[in-house]
Formats: sequence, structure tokens, C-alpha cells
Amino acid sequence: MVEPHAAAAVQGNPHLDEVVVAPLEAGAARWRTDARLAFQLRRARFDVAVDFHGGPRSSLLALASGARRRIGYSVAGRSWMYTDVVQRPRGHRPQHSVLNQWELVQPLLPGLPAPTPASDPVEMVEDTAASVRIDARLARLSADTAAVWIVVHVGAGNEFRRWPEEGFASVVAGLSSRSANRRIILTTGTAQTPRADEIRRLAIKGGVDPAAVTVLCDLDLAELRSLVARASVFVGGDSGPAHVAATTTTPMVVIFGPTTDVVWGPWRSPGLVTEIVDVGSLPCRPCDQRRCEPGDFRCLRTISPETVIAATERALDRGRGQVKVPGVTT
Repeated sequence: MVEPHAAAAVQGNPHLDEVVVAPLEAGAARWRTDARLAFQLRRARFDVAVDFHGGPRSSLLALASGARRRIGYSVAGRSWMYTDVVQRPRGHRPQHSVLNQWELVQPLLPGLPAPTPASDPVEMVEDTAASVRIDARLARLSADTAAVWIVVHVGAGNEFRRWPEEGFASVVAGLSSRSANRRIILTTGTAQTPRADEIRRLAIKGGVDPAAVTVLCDLDLAELRSLVARASVFVGGDSGPAHVAATTTTPMVVIFGPTTDVVWGPWRSPGLVTEIVDVGSLPCRPCDQRRCEPGDFRCLRTISPETVIAATERALDRGRGQVKVPGVTT
């Protein structure tokens, strides 16, 4: 079960028998929708419900399912809704988020070896219709069949993960200046379109050919995955789109601020090209992303554009010998 904005991440996955999309509504409509979902789940007579989310809605639906076994994290005020409660330490611990969620499955599969990026990389099946739409858009953007597409995701859900606009503009200018056939696509969610537009404006002001940089902020997750699969490199911060990019074979450059790659790094084959960029050790890093103790977001803002450009050039160089298969996960 998944909400609409994330459904594309799991739809079509051959390991799943069914995907139930839970509409995201407000007010009284939300309660009516959830009542119908609860009835649907209970009628299906599931044996087990595993709550990977842990939020109020998911825990209530797990309870309402009537499953004989309900597994979830220890959450204040909601643990009673589960039959199996998995303790999760508060605060930071140096364990990848995939392994954190694996702990929820262990009560069902005791003794099964834990997953690794090599044996069980993240997966997202490429949507055929989305890939056709992306191919058409790329053809309209450039008739140059030798164009090198670079996707730079410039958005993030909160300020703690947003690298400065000036930094991204400098990266666009630096990458563009090194080859005339490079085409850079700036992506983000529709709400942050003005941010992407400003980065493009700054890049053009810095001398970038307007035809070399495009803003695409209207893509859904399936289209974003198809776009990244066709790119020569993906550049972006630690956000959801970076994990979508991790399901492709495309070289990646991921910028980390208050978070670390130990916990949130791309969970993909070590044979694929992945460059991690961060500021290194700071007394306040990692943090809980509620308040910046120094007040200047130094974990992000002290990362120089030159560092990101160098990492991107390395990824491009290393990726030249790598076989890219847009529609196949690794």
C-alpha cells in the first residue's frame, strides 16, 4: 500500500502481487477514504501487515486490516496497534536506512541474511509510457544525437538539504564550459520551479548558452526515472530523486549536508559509479534537521562548486566504460 505521489516507485515491480494506492485527501473526505480502505483490507483477510512508515495513518490502517500479525516500530502512543514491536534507537546511528527497515522483516524471516547493495539493490521498473514521453521531449530539446545529457536535481524537501542556488549555477556553468555538446536539465518539484528558473538565469548570466540548459519541473517519478536512465550523469542532493536515480545504472554525484551516506547513501551495486560529496567531519554533523546549531548551514554551504564539478567530471570519466541499460535495474 502506497500513497499516490510514490506509487510509481513500486508499480510494475515483478516481486509484488498487488499495489493498493491510498488516495491522499483532506478533511472529511480523508476519513471516508480511509474507512473504505480499512474495509478493503479487512475483507482481504491478510495474515501479516508490516508498517514501514510508522505514521498515524499507516499504523491505523495496519490495525484496521485485522491482520493476525502486525509489525511496526515502537512509536509513542501507537505501539499498541502492533502485535510485534521493533525497537528503534532515538537519534543517529550509523546504520543504513535499508537495514533499519530490514529489522521490521526479521520477525517474519529469522535467520535470513541481511540484504546488501550488491545482492539486493533498490529497484524501480521503468514505465514504458513514461520512457516514450521522455524520448520525445529529449528529441524536441536537441536534434544532436551526440548530446551528453546531464540531470541536475536542484530541489529538496527542506532547507537542510538544499544546496545554494549560486552553487548549482556555478556547477552548470563549469560543466557546460568543458564541452559544447553537453545539455543540462534542471529538475525539481513543481513548487520549486522558481528556484530552478533562478539557477538557470544565474547560469546564463555567467555565460552559459541558453540552449544548453533546460528546466523540467513537471515530471512525475516514472518520467524522472526514465530521464535519469538516459543521462550520462545525475547530480543532486540527498533527497527522494537521488534514490530514484539509484535504481538506474547512470553514474551519480550526491551532495550530503546534515545527513551521511552511511545512512542515506544510494543502495546500489558497488560496481556502478557513485560519487559522494560532503563537507567531512563537523561537531554538529549529522543532526536531526530541526534546527541548525551554528545557524549558517555550514554542512552544505561550505561545499564548493569546484568540488561538485570535479566529482561530476570523475563520474563522467568513470562512466564512459560502463554499459547503460535504461530499462533494466541492476
